[in-house]
Amino acid sequence: MKEKKSGIPDVISESIRPYAIAEKLRGLRLKKSMGLAQLAEHTGLSPAMLSRLENGRLVPTLPTLVRIALVFDVGLDYFFTDPRKRHVVAIARREERRKFPADPQSPAVPWHFEALDFRARERRFNGFLAHFHPVSAARVTPHFHPGAELLYLIEGDLEISIGTEEVRLSSGDSIYFDSMQKHGYRNVGHGPCTAVVVTSREPS
Repeated sequence: MKEKKSGIPDVISESIRPYAIAEKLRGLRLKKSMGLAQLAEHTGLSPAMLSRLENGRLVPTLPTLVRIALVFDVGLDYFFTDPRKRHVVAIARREERRKFPADPQSPAVPWHFEALDFRARERRFNGFLAHFHPVSAARVTPHFHPGAELLYLIEGDLEISIGTEEVRLSSGDSIYFDSMQKHGYRNVGHGPCTAVVVTSREPS
């Protein structure tokens, strides 16, 4: 894929300068501690091209920005918003949310979740409303993910396995833990069990 060279008329360079596209590209990559070669693998672009883009020696085409945006889970508007005027507000109405099973392949899942921040771009964390079900311990498959997790139990009684530990929470309790440890959840009460769960998007 060819990119336009920086020898374009000064009026174009001056028009796009306030958006600091090169700096944004570099910032996205460094924030993820990703090398040029690694980003090249994800985007299909060469490391040399990515380097020229980050140094402002090439002006990216829209398809190129789309490839990079998909890797970092940002929208194209991220690149075309003046950072001096930038702010983020994203509202997700209750009726817009959808419930998803923890495991779509399982007939009896231990919990369902609703994304609380699905309208937000460039999220620094993820927020969920989780609904836990009274399944047997054998149905709980521990999982792990980079970062940390904060859970606040709104109602019910919840058993959480974290590594080799088992912790029980009641309504109003909260817990923070390193989510790289395998963990699983199970409703051990006799009624609804609901919690707000916040997970970080960066390694802890």
